Amino acid sequence: MPEVPHELLQQLIDLVDELREKTEGFLEQAGDQQLWYDRGYANGMLLALRDLGQAELLGERRPDDPGELGAHFAMAWGKAYRHGETMGSRETHEITGNQMQ
Repeated sequence: MPEVPHELLQQLIDLVDELREKTEGFLEQAGDQQLWYDRGYANGMLLALRDLGQAELLGERRPDDPGELGAHFAMAWGKAYRHGETMGSRETHEITGNQMQ
């Protein structure tokens, strides 16, 4: 696994923080597909960083609880979340020079 420069990791974490701040309260805004996509993207980034062994750098940041989201996944905004999650994970792997497992 290629070593990821600390500056790049910090930029990715800053983006996660920015997206999560922007999407706070997304659960109450069902139907806003862009909001849900962005939240999913941030979640995918978190999952990828954790999988890449960067859990320590994530501190208290935790992925969204799938139990809170489950009922939404069949809806358009839930599908937007899942697509964002997939893209966030894939692009984080690409940016860091690591293949998805």
